[in-house]
Amino acid sequence: MSQMLKQTPSQTVGPYFAYAWTPELYGRPPLATNRLATSATPGEHIRIEGVVTDGEGAPIRDCVVEIWQAGADGTHAPGAAGFGRCGTTDEGLYFFETVKPGALGDGQAPHIAVTVFARGMLSHAFTRLHFSDETAANDADPVLATVPADRRDTLIARRIETPGGVVYRFDIQLQGERETVFFDC
Repeated sequence: MSQMLKQTPSQTVGPYFAYAWTPELYGRPPLATNRLATSATPGEHIRIEGVVTDGEGAPIRDCVVEIWQAGADGTHAPGAAGFGRCGTTDEGLYFFETVKPGALGDGQAPHIAVTVFARGMLSHAFTRLHFSDETAANDADPVLATVPADRRDTLIARRIETPGGVVYRFDIQLQGERETVFFDC
C-alpha cells in the first residue's frame, strides 16, 4: 500500500525574489530579459507595457512579471525567445519588446500567458493578455468564454499607435473592484 504525501505548502514570495530574479535592477547581469525580439525576428514588432497596482491602485515597485508566448506563426519554435521576465520600477511600470503572437491553431485567440510574482503573495498569479484588435478571435476563444463578460476587459491589452511603433497597454491590478482576472493552473 503506497503512502500519500501531503503537498508542500506554498510560501510567500519575497522579500529577496526581486534581487534574485531581476538582478539588472540592482546593477547585475540579467538572467532573463524583457526584450524577446531582435530586428531579425519575423512578425509584427510590438511593445507591451503597463503598471502593476495593488487593491488601492498604488503601484507595486518590486513585482516580477513573466510572459510566455508563441511566435508570429503561432508555434513554439525551437530556439525562439518565447519567454521573458521584467521587474517593475518604483512606479510599478514594466515592459516587453516582442512580436505579436499568432493563434495557436486550437481555437484560442492570439494571447500571451502572464505570471505575476509580488511580495506577500502566497503564490504567483496567472493571467492572459489578449489583443484589442483581435475581436473576432477573442469572441471565439474558449478560455475567454469562461470569463464573465463584464470582466473580460481586464484581459484585453489596448492597442496604441505611437511614432515609435505599436504599443499594447496592459495594466495589472492584483486586488480590488477592477482586479485583473487570474486563473487557477
